Amino acid sequence: MSPWNRWNPGPLVTNLLSTSTSDWGPTPILGQDRPMAITASPPEFQTISVTCDGRRATLTLNRPNRLNALSNELMAEVADAAAWFDHQPDLRVVVLRGEGRAFSAGFDLTVFGDAGPSPAGGRVPADTGRLMADALERTSPVLIAAMHGHVVGGGLVIGAACDLRIATDDVSFSIPEVDLGIPLAWGGIPRLVREIGPALTKELVMTCRPFGAEEALASGFLNRIVPAAELDAAVDELAEAVASRPRGAVLATKRHVNAVTDQMVGTGRSWSDADGLTSALRDPEGQASRKAYMERMQAKKRAKKK
Repeated sequence: MSPWNRWNPGPLVTNLLSTSTSDWGPTPILGQDRPMAITASPPEFQTISVTCDGRRATLTLNRPNRLNALSNELMAEVADAAAWFDHQPDLRVVVLRGEGRAFSAGFDLTVFGDAGPSPAGGRVPADTGRLMADALERTSPVLIAAMHGHVVGGGLVIGAACDLRIATDDVSFSIPEVDLGIPLAWGGIPRLVREIGPALTKELVMTCRPFGAEEALASGFLNRIVPAAELDAAVDELAEAVASRPRGAVLATKRHVNAVTDQMVGTGRSWSDADGLTSALRDPEGQASRKAYMERMQAKKRAKKK
């Protein structure tokens, strides 16, 4: 049964103060057609880990040996986790973090050639990232991204899909998609325009220029930056500050703000991002650029080993 068939939010405006938030039912997730029951324990995953104490949860990208590179399996599991969060009656806050040395190195370049349908229910694997980002953005709890190490490409899109973001002062952001001969997809463009504005979005995406914590904070992408040793404490403090407030008011605020920003810079047109990716993968100039980028990355790895 699709979650759409069970969704019965009720009169959210007139009955907001008189009904329990647990009666609202789950928010439907695009691309998610598997029902997620209310359970005491999170489901088992292969590439991510999820913990939940009722009011607060943590989603950890768990491919540290690949710097949490985003495979299609991982992105589909993140979308499934977002659907599970939506069915937990007292959940208010989810912290999203990366295991190991990086938040996420972005799309896993070893699966560029994946064929067949998306494991998240999309038309093609190139659509999985969009479905993941949409699922994160539409889930009811407040999402806090705890960012450290490298945050690259699709990893930055994950951060942009979260509601609040805290990073270490030595974090490194980059958007290398154009160097790879592909456009930034997965709804990344509208989300960045929403968070940092159109001019800076164009510059960072077109030039692939890396940027750091101070610039990300000044641009409005980050809520705050802290020393690496203080990241966990800062995230815990913010998570508790949100979770300790009345759940109905907090979640209504998230939905209200998202509704306003969606009217200004919506992500709905991103449904065709996969087509742009597929076309770019066949472009000869893009293929040459991608080859040159990969050779530069391999040269850097060899240099570090010396």
